[in-house]
Amino acid sequence: MQHLAHFALLVADYDEAIQFYTEVLGFQLSEDTVLSDSKRWVRVTPPGGQTSILLSKADGDQQQSFIGNQTGGRVFLFLYTDDFWRDYHSYQSKGVVFVRPPVEEAYGTVAVFQDLYGNLWDLLQPRT
Repeated sequence: MQHLAHFALLVADYDEAIQFYTEVLGFQLSEDTVLSDSKRWVRVTPPGGQTSILLSKADGDQQQSFIGNQTGGRVFLFLYTDDFWRDYHSYQSKGVVFVRPPVEEAYGTVAVFQDLYGNLWDLLQPRT
């Protein structure tokens, strides 16, 4: 058996990223370990999720150039929810920018939003 444990997401600042993912999106801070003066191991996990995001502070100009555009403008992450409208309204009330409005598709209800750096996410409640 295999599962995806975590994946790295480039961020400009650890603390602002922690604030966005925990206070705005409602993720849990799973780990925040100081590794050196400039590096931390920071993981956030969606409620009930198994896979966490490793918030990786960009190091150098090349990495900084990819913050907010790790996939060339494509939707990067797919956040499944058990209650689309609850999360949609919660995120809107906290200032999350939706770049594509909610639509009903054959596979479920979906809208596209930006994280604090501009990465695109699908908020998706799959059809059961």
